[in-house]
Amino acid sequence: MGTDRMKKVCIIGASGKLGQYMIRHALERGYEVVGVCRERSVPKLAAFGDRITVVPGPTNDPEVIRRAVDGCDGVLTVLVPWGVQQYASGTAQAVLDHARPGARLVFSCGWHITRDGKDRYSWRFTTLLRIATWLGRLFRAVEIDDQVEACRRVFASDTRWTVVRGSSLEEGESQGLPVWSRHVGDPVLASDLTRRVDFALFMVEALTDDTLVQEAPAIVGCRTPSALAHTPGPA
Repeated sequence: MGTDRMKKVCIIGASGKLGQYMIRHALERGYEVVGVCRERSVPKLAAFGDRITVVPGPTNDPEVIRRAVDGCDGVLTVLVPWGVQQYASGTAQAVLDHARPGARLVFSCGWHITRDGKDRYSWRFTTLLRIATWLGRLFRAVEIDDQVEACRRVFASDTRWTVVRGSSLEEGESQGLPVWSRHVGDPVLASDLTRRVDFALFMVEALTDDTLVQEAPAIVGCRTPSALAHTPGPA
């Protein structure tokens, strides 16, 4: 889908840091933007004023998502594993069910998601993931396994999806479009660091990049040492 055909986009999880960066990138491209966030988070979007339409409500509520994605050419979804109520998988399913046929669907998650089992993780990464999963269950705060389930549903769908798998994130000025690989463990990803603003940039750029349809790119900042060492040509 070319840029000229991408007119209206929905950003689900719009009030978070990643969501707000995506709003800015989308507005810079002249897109009409609909943002979805929980009602208590709506004030976080006040800075955008009347430049966006806000649909308040839980992002795993099918009716909220149905209204928000109506007429949208693309949907950007932050898969957040909050609580123990299948929030991520419920959100993903609602998007898959209600986005219009042919719409570009771009989802965000972490490196821990694997599509084909060929990703290679360090012992440190897997240990921290186990600890985070256990603590999330103990305190009923996050449900990492549900984010895995959400992506399983996306991978199994026949929609025009992309699942962007982010490295560790930091704040800072944009360094440019991140580089990516199909598998964690690729030396280009070794630095494990991306600016959050550039994660958002990759998400928005994916809307019009047909080479990313039904891909699960793992990304890293384009100015990190590993990207500079293993990316051909100038960064």
